[in-house]
Amino acid sequence: MNRRDGIRVKNLDAMHVLMPYIKPKRCDSDVFINQLLDVTELVKYMDNLKKKEKDITYFHLFMTLIAKTIYNKPLLNRFVVNKRFYDRKDVSIAFTAKVNYEDKAKEILSVIKIEENDNLFSIKEKTLKAVENVRNAKESGTNNSMNIIAKLPGFVLSPVVGIVKWMDRHDLLPKSLIDDNLYYSTCIVSNLGSIKSGAIYHNLTDFGTSSILATIGEIKEQYVLIDGKQEKRYLCEFGINIDERIADGVYFVKAVKLMQDILNKPESLEENVNEKIRETTKLKY
Repeated sequence: MNRRDGIRVKNLDAMHVLMPYIKPKRCDSDVFINQLLDVTELVKYMDNLKKKEKDITYFHLFMTLIAKTIYNKPLLNRFVVNKRFYDRKDVSIAFTAKVNYEDKAKEILSVIKIEENDNLFSIKEKTLKAVENVRNAKESGTNNSMNIIAKLPGFVLSPVVGIVKWMDRHDLLPKSLIDDNLYYSTCIVSNLGSIKSGAIYHNLTDFGTSSILATIGEIKEQYVLIDGKQEKRYLCEFGINIDERIADGVYFVKAVKLMQDILNKPESLEENVNEKIRETTKLKY
């Protein structure tokens, strides 16, 4: 039986059929991939791009990189609920944004849908619009619902959350609680490079359907050994928490290699995200 947000996957191999029974919780099935990506060509590309696109940021480039990788590796858009596998019906990327930069400033959730004909520039516009809505305090249905539920007393809150989680597992939550909810996105992204931090481990949650959480670290200039010679390169630490049940280790490694392929030719980010990328990279770091 299909869900509103996913199509039931059948004809799985025996290992994948058994995995949700061996590891029924997403938080027990997440694996962490930490990879240094060579972003030297991306930095060069960004320097030139900034001359004509003043409002573009590295976050927009990485959002497009992630979207392009997901479209090229569709199993990354799969999720497991109630021991069943589903292919998500669309691609969406979620992130959090603060109303302002004060320590106590409120965080609001943002989710953008990525269409197959989107590219770097359209994703940039979608992201800027989402952030503008946050700055203008135009909260989504998810944020408003969370604000209401959070005000309930503890003895009421516990059973209410329990009911919500049961409805979540059985695809009964109202659309207003799902559409703008980061836990129902393909991938949740945290840009830690913006605060000069490296990528961190952040566990997945059993609520919702999101199978990937990615953290982007700070871009740093470093010397690395390539073919026996020291070369100055720009590197970025990239962290990925992923539900290991949706694919296998080889598939995940190939996805990371594909990201490096795209970074080696960053102008490909200007193409539609569904454009196929030739896989050639061997990871060196």
